[in-house]
Amino acid sequence: LSEIEVLAPERIVISPGPCSPEEAGISVEVIRAFAGRIPILGVCLGHQSIGYAFGGRVVKSATLMHGKTSPILHDGEGLFAGLPNPFAATRYHSLVVERDSLPEDLEVTAWVAEGEIMGMRHRTLPLWGVQFHPESILTECGMDILRNFLQLSKRQVSSKTTKEHA
Repeated sequence: LSEIEVLAPERIVISPGPCSPEEAGISVEVIRAFAGRIPILGVCLGHQSIGYAFGGRVVKSATLMHGKTSPILHDGEGLFAGLPNPFAATRYHSLVVERDSLPEDLEVTAWVAEGEIMGMRHRTLPLWGVQFHPESILTECGMDILRNFLQLSKRQVSSKTTKEHA
């Protein structure tokens, strides 16, 4: 964590990877240490790590999704502002954040028809997660989602910079 502090990042992306949040190196620690201080986007395992860090359970998905696309439904806000509803996104996962265990601090922003969570945000902190892969060429609107993250987090970054130079 001290190495991240030294880098003084404007934003953090917790990236995809194998395993579960319990086995994801320092991902959960990074979320707990920097949530509220630095805007964070979690992708796939990063998304699961956000849910886990705030007390949610990560469970086996009803269907293994390795390299498959699904229609993603969403609330049209935040990361999903201005996007078609639904849009196709690439999924590579066997675990999901369990909807019934989602902590009060987090809210569902995207889902699939079967009800599994595909996106969430923290209610008060600059913290977002997506279960699917916006960086995949098969994800429609992936660059728009990343652009929305940059825009949403820009306010916090600008505010932090202003305070540091005051």
